[in-house]
Amino acid sequence: MVSDPEEQQGNTTWLVTEFVLVGFSNFPHLKTMLFTLFLLTYLITLSGNITIITIIHIDHTLHTPMYYFLAVLSISETCYTLITIPNMLAHLLMDDQTISIAGCWVQMFFFLGLGCSHCFLLTLMGYDRYVAICHPLRYSVIMRPTICLYLGALVFCSGFSVSLLDTSMIFSSPFCHSNRVEHYFCDIAPVLKLSCTKSVSKLVAIFFLSVLVVLVSFLFILLSYSFIVATIMRIPSAAGRRKAFSTCAAHLTVVIVHFGCASIIYLRPESGNHDQDGLIAVFYTVVTPLLNPVVYTLRNKEVRLALKRTLARACGSQNF
Repeated sequence: MVSDPEEQQGNTTWLVTEFVLVGFSNFPHLKTMLFTLFLLTYLITLSGNITIITIIHIDHTLHTPMYYFLAVLSISETCYTLITIPNMLAHLLMDDQTISIAGCWVQMFFFLGLGCSHCFLLTLMGYDRYVAICHPLRYSVIMRPTICLYLGALVFCSGFSVSLLDTSMIFSSPFCHSNRVEHYFCDIAPVLKLSCTKSVSKLVAIFFLSVLVVLVSFLFILLSYSFIVATIMRIPSAAGRRKAFSTCAAHLTVVIVHFGCASIIYLRPESGNHDQDGLIAVFYTVVTPLLNPVVYTLRNKEVRLALKRTLARACGSQNF
């Protein structure tokens, strides 16, 4: 809703006190189908991430830095989907699609914080693969448990620090003219459009932070993989090269999908096509989290074997 009109710079403006998430209201005939599709996708994603976390916790052969980071990624993905999907499902069922400004702030803060942390965590996972392949004799020293714990904490502290800066800048000025957010959750671009003040310096600062998180993280991953490829090509046997590449395949697949979507959303010029932006956002917030557990269970041999061992033990105990 909007408050009483106030005068600002000689023009009448309406100060917004809450937002309306437009979401999929342009497709009322598809709401039931979308709700069913998104709910099934969300349940599969949730069960996949819980499965990965459980397997890594139970199977001692997976108690290594690589799988510690994978478990952290799965926990983070679970929280990431909780920020947007349940709210989106509720709005598909209800007529009331409002969200308070404080609620919008909280949703954006956690969404951006977890999104930035994912970029930094994937960068850290790339560094882990670099150390494992390029410096195998020093791996246990460099990636010892305390170091992994500190690096994991640094990833999330950095991610949420960037999110706090972004969110504070976006909500530093009041919102007016309209309270309709052309999205199904509070993201940067659709909320920023409703700001009363169009500050160029603010836009530049937010874009710079996006570049810093997405491009710099991706460049560090490319640097890690350039050393990894150079090292693997020096391995004399074809079997040894395939084994080394196989440990990176799942991570590389997730990196390409995650950074590809993040670049399209946050680094491209504004399209003005709300339906197109919504489709890309659905892929980024709904489909991409589903791909992570699927990729890591199907393309990672050790995770598949650990899953088989866990299921075999569970079946054996029931038969006994």
